[in-house]
Amino acid sequence: MKNKGLWQIAVILGVLVVILTGCSPAIPTTASTPTATAPPNALIRFRGDFFSTSGECAYCHTGMSDAAGTDVSIDSAWRSSMMANSTRDPYYRASVRSETLAYPEHQTAIEKKCSICHIGMAYHTAENSGQSIQMLPGQGFLDPSNALYPLAADGVSCSLCHQIQAGGFGSVESYSGGYEVDSQTPAGERFVFGHFAVADAMAAVMKSASGFQPQQTDFVKQSEICAVCHNLFTPYITNAGELSTELFPEQTPHLEWQHSVYQTGASCQVCHMPAAVGDVALANTGSPLRTPFMQHTFAGGNAYMLNILSANAEALEVTATQEQLTDTRTAILDLLQQRSAALTVTTKTEAETLVVVVKVAVQTGHKLPTSFPSRRAWLHVTVKDSAGAVLFESGAWQADGMILENDNDRDASLFEPHYSEINQPDQVQIYETIIGDPDGKVTTALLRAKSYLKDNRLLPTGFDKATASAYIGVYGEAVDDEDFIGGGDLVIYRVPAASGEYTIEVELLYQSIGYRWAEKFRDEDNPEGAEFYGYADNLQNIPVVIASQFVKGK
Repeated sequence: MKNKGLWQIAVILGVLVVILTGCSPAIPTTASTPTATAPPNALIRFRGDFFSTSGECAYCHTGMSDAAGTDVSIDSAWRSSMMANSTRDPYYRASVRSETLAYPEHQTAIEKKCSICHIGMAYHTAENSGQSIQMLPGQGFLDPSNALYPLAADGVSCSLCHQIQAGGFGSVESYSGGYEVDSQTPAGERFVFGHFAVADAMAAVMKSASGFQPQQTDFVKQSEICAVCHNLFTPYITNAGELSTELFPEQTPHLEWQHSVYQTGASCQVCHMPAAVGDVALANTGSPLRTPFMQHTFAGGNAYMLNILSANAEALEVTATQEQLTDTRTAILDLLQQRSAALTVTTKTEAETLVVVVKVAVQTGHKLPTSFPSRRAWLHVTVKDSAGAVLFESGAWQADGMILENDNDRDASLFEPHYSEINQPDQVQIYETIIGDPDGKVTTALLRAKSYLKDNRLLPTGFDKATASAYIGVYGEAVDDEDFIGGGDLVIYRVPAASGEYTIEVELLYQSIGYRWAEKFRDEDNPEGAEFYGYADNLQNIPVVIASQFVKGK
């Protein structure tokens, strides 16, 4: 307690400095690269004309504990999330470079579309001050010599999300980065929005420390604030080389959620920002206790990228410690393995055939998997005899991420169909999207994505595929599969029966970057792609086991 008291005194003294001087100690007030003397894992400290980085906010919003004594500091949870690392993600950078290499005449449009959500603070600053909106290293935001680099490197940070205005929420115009941020009110007078009211004295401290005035509002609890970036519609390059006016629904988790039973029961925040235990003091400056406090963990499904960030933290300038990265990865695995899906396996014998019935029950509030189209889940089914010899196997995989016998992993022009019954080892039930270009050919080039040739991702409970809009529809054989419904899927496996005892193991596996998507930069003259492979080639693309069942019989 004595040490804690001294620490609090030090914080209060620091805040007094803030109040008296009107700025945080050692914080640049104009754009500059963070100093080389900054301690390892330090958050970026920078105050611009429109945004302040996370280091400004964390000064007071750290050292927080819930009623169970768990550290729920906003900075500790956020800095190891994909929100904090949205621009450090080497796959994202390689993807943007890949699209600009393929379509250099559309580079400005590509970088604008990819910046507005991933690099929102730098993007809006540039847009409202007449600066270039280039993003890639060379001259763009992600070049350390760029004046807006501190804002870019800070990812999806505090003063971006908490400045989003409620106007237009839930409308089509608000999607794809169509959020509104106040750019008219002078610096130092703009609002940041939060769930709780803040007393005048504390509001004065916050205004001096961060440059923003807190205002209480309920819309920060609504799924619509997430939808501004997590419903993403993109144009495609036509065969004439022009950007289409028609838009492709690349990512639609919010619209999927709206078409499920969860729309009235659980917002995005309930699952991805779970409430802390009991009351929490929101700041270390004498803030009153509040509840519920939603933790800023932002756990999603990108387990593989967390592994890359952890293994290459210094090279990628990750501000999180290894312990914090481990905590986030644990939260991701908990979400995937405890709250995503469950398996039920039953068997029977028909003549000379062993019939294995696999039922997948979905627990997510959107399709599984959802968001970026590189993600996929699949069933791995193995039948062995009493001596352990494999009689049948569907869905085996390699350490490079390839699913054996998957048509798309073997040949980029093909893809595996959806199955209601499987009776051959070269048939694999893969829950995924397959994108078609304007000629109806399979592609992983996002700017050629015109339609879905296949979308049999598992549907949330309450999802009616017959009434779903084309944006979130089911495509391919799953449309006519009566056992593929909201809440799950049922697949029948028919295996030649063996005499004696047998064992059946069924796994639902998941990858955040499937093999074909991981390999898409391999033959490009893509510096960011080469960087990605420098990390990925040293890290096996092992799938996450979402659920498993083991059955014995004879």
